[in-house]
Amino acid sequence: MRRIFIFAGLPALLVTAMAAAATAASAHRSRGSRAAARATTCPLPKFGPGSGYDPRIVASDFTPNVTNAWFPLVPGRVVVYTGDKDRIPAIDIFTPTRRTKVIDGVRTRIVEDRLYIRGFVGERTSDYYAQDRCGNVWYFGEDTAELNRQGHVTTRSGSFHAGVHGAQPGVFMQANPQIGREFRQEWAPGQAEDQYHALDFTSSARVPFGSFHATLLRTAETTALEPGVLDNKYYLKGVGTVLETTIKGGHETLRLAEVIF
Repeated sequence: MRRIFIFAGLPALLVTAMAAAATAASAHRSRGSRAAARATTCPLPKFGPGSGYDPRIVASDFTPNVTNAWFPLVPGRVVVYTGDKDRIPAIDIFTPTRRTKVIDGVRTRIVEDRLYIRGFVGERTSDYYAQDRCGNVWYFGEDTAELNRQGHVTTRSGSFHAGVHGAQPGVFMQANPQIGREFRQEWAPGQAEDQYHALDFTSSARVPFGSFHATLLRTAETTALEPGVLDNKYYLKGVGTVLETTIKGGHETLRLAEVIF
């Protein structure tokens, strides 16, 4: 059994994050014009239908260095979430690594994600992200596995690599999120069909990491593979995801508890 060490809080990071959030409102006023200008150089894919989803990928336009303010991936940082999965206590450890992997011709950042259920690894995932030259974050695939209490893999369903067997990358986070615009985060028919859209920039949340009032980006996530499930995610500028919760069709909530450098 792996032991998990959760360190004391990092007030400096929290102060920085809150300062970044405080300026979000003024930045939002110019977001529309910046987004329009960038759209001419970084066209984003149309939602589809799925059979018509065909993003154009130019490898030289991407970098594994993800600095998007809403979803920064700092190599070596460890992000700890606490909560529950199916009403069972859970801890999720999210770690952007210094390692990269070429997928569909694009060098991506490898992020290791481990979900602990009652102290045991219930799910382990290697996620692959890259950022285009305009600051949009793309998702190029994942290698995922669910495990039983003995550590044996029970399924690898959901794994895919863009460019393999018709799978396509998706937009995970715009540089300047547009309210209401739908994106596919991934596309591997029957395996990975997550999609999302931004709802507002004025949501609030209280998590172990801190309390945030009217400063968060809230998104809605669904998948055609589980049509009755609806998740909301909340993002803090300068930090990333602070809260993820299922509001329809399930019982899963993860709250940001710690950020460890």
